[in-house]
Amino acid sequence: MSSETETPTRGRRLFVLLPLLVFLGLAGLFLWQLLSGRDVSEVPSALIGLPAPQTNLPALEGSNLPGLDSRAFAGKVTLVNVFASWCAPCREEHPVLLALSQDKRFAMAALNYKDRPENARRFLGDLGNPFQAIGVDEAGRTAIDWGVYGVPETFVIGKDGRIAYKHVGPLTAEAVRDLLLPQIDKALAAH
Repeated sequence: MSSETETPTRGRRLFVLLPLLVFLGLAGLFLWQLLSGRDVSEVPSALIGLPAPQTNLPALEGSNLPGLDSRAFAGKVTLVNVFASWCAPCREEHPVLLALSQDKRFAMAALNYKDRPENARRFLGDLGNPFQAIGVDEAGRTAIDWGVYGVPETFVIGKDGRIAYKHVGPLTAEAVRDLLLPQIDKALAAH
């Protein structure tokens, strides 16, 4: 009789311990991530080192600038910024982009993501235009080809037309100094 009562009790104990074991496993995983020193906010891009996606977007109407054409990347380092007028972090990063546009060692182009042309023009009219080309991606299909997770994102395209670096989120002065400019310098030095 005692062996019959022990079996259900063992099963109940295991059932009670199961959530504790799952919790301890997850806690161990989180602790390992925390202590690994890896930047968990960094989103790796599968496109790094690959040619920039073939892109030929129409120009932002009324901007008097060309659209975004990947053939224009050949032979020069180009920053491609993905922005939208409705994006609050894009407004935050805009002064940083304006400061970057003073550096004439590289070109700056934009992919205007799921935006209305009149709103994008107003955005750039109010805040200033750091770009030499602006392509309109009204449906967001081209952004998918670029592996865009959201706006803003910034890509460094090397002279060979390959994606050298991708920054997810708004650029800050610190991110430009510590991350973006070293990648630009590396792309400029490449043959």
